[in-house]
Amino acid sequence: CSSDLSLPLGSRIRVTNQSNGRSVVVTISDRGPWYGDRVLDLSLGAFARVASPSQGIAKVCIAKA
Repeated sequence: CSSDLSLPLGSRIRVTNQSNGRSVVVTISDRGPWYGDRVLDLSLGAFARVASPSQGIAKVCIAKA
């Protein structure tokens, strides 16, 4: 999972999809890339745990794990 600069590398966070409540815990491993107002770039495997990969993007809540 890559993130914006406010999350230190190695941080574990819970990412929860706002529309279906599904969540996954990920570790921040790198920075960027950023597109528009997006703050996370999840791996395909992590994204598939919270949304259908064909969806592409999802509105999520982020919390410390």
